[in-house]
Amino acid sequence: MEELNIKQLTLAVRTIAEEKNLPEETVLAVIEQAIAAAWRRDNGDREQEVRSELNINDGTANVFVSREVVEEVGLPAVEISLSDAKKVKKDAKLGDIIEEKHAVTTFGRVAAQTAKQVVLQRLREAEREVVLEEYEDKIGTVVNGIVQRIEPRVIRVDLGKATGIIPQSEQIQGEFYNVGSRIKVFIKEIERDSRGQQLILSRGNEKFVEYLFRQEVPEIETGAVEIKAIAREAGRRTKIAVASTVPGIDPVGTFVGGHGTRVQAVMNEIGDQEKIDIVSYDKDMSQFIKNALSPAEIAKVTIDEKAKRATVSVDESQQSIAIGRAGQNVRLASRLTGYELDIEQAKPVVKAAPKSSKNIEDSLLEAVQEIAE
Repeated sequence: MEELNIKQLTLAVRTIAEEKNLPEETVLAVIEQAIAAAWRRDNGDREQEVRSELNINDGTANVFVSREVVEEVGLPAVEISLSDAKKVKKDAKLGDIIEEKHAVTTFGRVAAQTAKQVVLQRLREAEREVVLEEYEDKIGTVVNGIVQRIEPRVIRVDLGKATGIIPQSEQIQGEFYNVGSRIKVFIKEIERDSRGQQLILSRGNEKFVEYLFRQEVPEIETGAVEIKAIAREAGRRTKIAVASTVPGIDPVGTFVGGHGTRVQAVMNEIGDQEKIDIVSYDKDMSQFIKNALSPAEIAKVTIDEKAKRATVSVDESQQSIAIGRAGQNVRLASRLTGYELDIEQAKPVVKAAPKSSKNIEDSLLEAVQEIAE
């Protein structure tokens, strides 16, 4: 049996807390979990509810096993009879939770190993939680990272203090990543589940494009122009609706930049294969829908406000442009405006035939015939 050196553990709490930059209470809780796991391994049943207390002042450790008082014991690991419960607590009654106290002095070799594994695993989790809490404030921003590993469904990115993942759904379609290359990533969220916490990164969502434009268009910060809506199919096409709050400022021109420098800077980051349409937002929904379907020329828009649906009439030559390849243009315009859009061919205007008049050749021929007669 290995002696459990409580004083060593007490010292370890302070040392680990300093090294890992973790609160002492967190490290103490981790070591208490390890003591409980090791005790369960040596003396108990894996089903048992076990907790431990480490007293760092007097250097003692106790384990407490919880069991419910029942009439008939079916699971001894978590249940205790009323008569046995009264030996521990005189006024015990059915339904109570009884805690039996055990002083901890020694561990078997296997249990000591278990304790060590639990400490290492829990410390890693605690450390990760503290690091991720730092990133809580950075959700919604773009940071630089280095591609660490490429897996079939996720890309692992090293952000310095933490590692995040870009799931397949958040990647730019058709973009290739190389291990060691530097990339910009949008911090989307911290996902928490039974397996722990995970930092979710994105390059494929609308917010990433919005953030990039914010870096290139200082007029957004001053409030002269604003982004009203974005619809994106990463790697293919993005539509962005912009407006100006200052008379005389062209919002589309502001976002495009002189010689297209601003929009080009964004495309350099997301890839030239992704087309960016910048259109003017309009309070008049009919006009906004026409703008959103750019570059198609629209003949007429009929809106059903209640159903959030609009019928868009286009000339035959504009129909395929309005719909776009595989329906992409109309799909993105629909998401941008919030209206379901139905594209239909405009009915051709039938002009009345002019009244028949003799053409000049016929008149001349008749005149010649008359003279000949």
